[in-house]
Amino acid sequence: MAQPALHAQAVEAGYAGRSILRGLDLAVAPGETYALLGANGAGKTTTLSLFLGFVQPTRGQVRVLGADPVVDAAAARRQLAYIPENVALYEHLSARENLAYLLDLAGQGLGRDAIDAALARAGLDAAAHGRRVAGFSKGMRQKVAIGLALARRVPVLLLDEPTSGLDPQATAEFSRLLGWLRGEGVAILMVTHDLLGAADVADRIGFLDQGRLREEVAASGAERFDVRALHRRYATAGESA
Repeated sequence: MAQPALHAQAVEAGYAGRSILRGLDLAVAPGETYALLGANGAGKTTTLSLFLGFVQPTRGQVRVLGADPVVDAAAARRQLAYIPENVALYEHLSARENLAYLLDLAGQGLGRDAIDAALARAGLDAAAHGRRVAGFSKGMRQKVAIGLALARRVPVLLLDEPTSGLDPQATAEFSRLLGWLRGEGVAILMVTHDLLGAADVADRIGFLDQGRLREEVAASGAERFDVRALHRRYATAGESA
């Protein structure tokens, strides 16, 4: 079996003495889109923080393409990009300038043509590349953040509520971009409350309940998922949280 891009095994973790993850087992393969659903407090954000090295497990192990974010957080973070629910960018800089600056900070400086190519591939209109991001919509900001991930050529993408606040057109564009990234072999882990959005893009959906992965459902057939059955599972997990 190929090495998982993301792997958490029997992980227990929490904050300030409070236990949040209680024996989490999760694996995401290269080229797979995995959606993690759960009620507030189920441990979704803590799971992302594990892979970023912001939370250290009290038991179990975490790996990002073999790198241990506890032992060497920098090595793990070089393999991934994280896009939060609200993307933070430098408001006074253009989309192009934001990428140039952030890439320089990461030691991966690129020229204007390469930066513009990454922004275009992320779906940002060419006319917006030189505009200050202060006036950008949430969807446009996400495209800038994904453009940065593309420019860095990272093999893993972490997404926190990626479709929250997006209009239907922006959501559809975002879903198409995730499909393209999956085709490029990028492993994608998204945490979300959006069951329908997850069903549109995910290869597998996991239901997180009280810090444990209670169930996983894989896409199959032309319809991919039985959305009604997924909704019943999601509602049950929420009631038990």
